[in-house]
Order: sequence, then structure tokens, then C-alpha cells
Amino acid sequence: MRVAAICAGCFLAATAIADERFTLTSPSLADNATLDSRHAASAQDCGGKNVSLPLSWSNAPPDTKSFAVTIFDPDGARGLGIVHWVLYGIPATTTALGEGEPPAGSIGGINRTGKDGYYGPCPPHGDAPHHYVVQAYALDLAADALPAALNRDALIAAMKGHVLASSSMVVRYAR
Repeated sequence: MRVAAICAGCFLAATAIADERFTLTSPSLADNATLDSRHAASAQDCGGKNVSLPLSWSNAPPDTKSFAVTIFDPDGARGLGIVHWVLYGIPATTTALGEGEPPAGSIGGINRTGKDGYYGPCPPHGDAPHHYVVQAYALDLAADALPAALNRDALIAAMKGHVLASSSMVVRYAR
């Protein structure tokens, strides 16, 4: 009986820890959900409005000084991947990004077009739904610690050793 009580206590402690993990969500999308077309690119007959996704996160580690967000399509470019959004320098006081609204003071990194900002999905017509990995990082870097115009690879290299926690979700889109 005593062993069962100890095991039950371990389960409850593990559940509490799991509930306190850094977690990324979207108020309008569940993990593995299909994106609404308004989030698709507006160029090249992609059919969208190029509106970034609303995102929120919770339970950031106490030493978090800033956040970064990336959206990457590993199915794009015939499996070589396409970067849709690089955003960093997000103040530690921020816990959500509104739809189409990067927070004041954040830094837009370089996306697949060679420009900063969000660039919505535009997979080829007839492709199976592409998977878009949305990743949020809690960093021990001050919001102004990184230079402007980093691409995803440069951001990941700059964050090495500074990620306190990360969380991701996957969304899908096809035309």
C-alpha cells in the first residue's frame, strides 16, 4: 500500500512538471491542424493574405530575457526546406503574437524571399499538404543582443548555448 502511495505521488509530481513546461500554442489552430488560406502567401497566385499566425506561449523559464520564433517547411523545395518566418528579439514580457502582429521592438529575420517578415505558405498545386514547423525559443539573451537580418541558420548558430527552453507545433497546408 505504501509503495502505491509513493508511486501515485511520483505520478502527480511528474504531471505537475509536465504542466509547467514551456509550451507553444495557437489560439486558432490545434497542433497538426490545417492552416486557413488567409495565412498563405499573397504573391504568385498562392491565394492568401500573407497574415502571420497568432501564437502564444506559457511557462517560460524564469531567466528568460527574450524569445525567438521560426516557421520552417521541411517539405518545401523538394525536401530541402523553406523558411517562412524568422522573428527574434521578442521582449521577455511578451507571451503572445497576434494574428499579423509582430510585437514592437522585435527583429524580423530573413525569410525565403531574402526579406524580413512573415512569408506565408505556397506549396505547389497538387502537392500533399506540407508540414510547417512553428518553433518558439526562450532565450537568455537580451532582446537587443542579436543583430538585424539574421537568416534561420545564422539565428540558430547565434542561439547555441542560449536556449533555455523550446516548444513547437506543426500545422499543414496544401493548395
